[in-house]
Amino acid sequence: MQISSRFTLAIHIFACIDTFGNEYKVTSDFLAGSTNVNPVIIRKILGQLKGAGLIHVARGTGGTTAARPLEEITFLDVYRAVECVEKGELFHFHENPNTSCPVGRNIHHILDDKLFRVQAAMEKELASITLEDLRRDTEKYLSNEI
Repeated sequence: MQISSRFTLAIHIFACIDTFGNEYKVTSDFLAGSTNVNPVIIRKILGQLKGAGLIHVARGTGGTTAARPLEEITFLDVYRAVECVEKGELFHFHENPNTSCPVGRNIHHILDDKLFRVQAAMEKELASITLEDLRRDTEKYLSNEI
């Protein structure tokens, strides 16, 4: 199982907003050029980020801006905005384990707590990283290219 690319695309979008926002109108077409992803997919992600209150999107070609200071937006905020996690659960069980099998009958007892702990650890780490951290790293790597 993998987390979809929506999360990394959303982080990429924020890096572009911060890096280019003062020089260019950061539009879905602009972002599509940076991410090399279809603008329709970018617009969907922008809609999710806007719906979560993380960005402002001006109609037409007005561009995109962060809705809050970057130090107030965590990776967890972005993750929750763009990932479709059913009922808040990262791990999805197969629908009908065989209750005639001792493992199938007990698989939830065996795994549920462990998977909950894994998800909690991941979310704690995502909450500890802000878009300000992203800004600093972006500036560091871009300055090395010059």
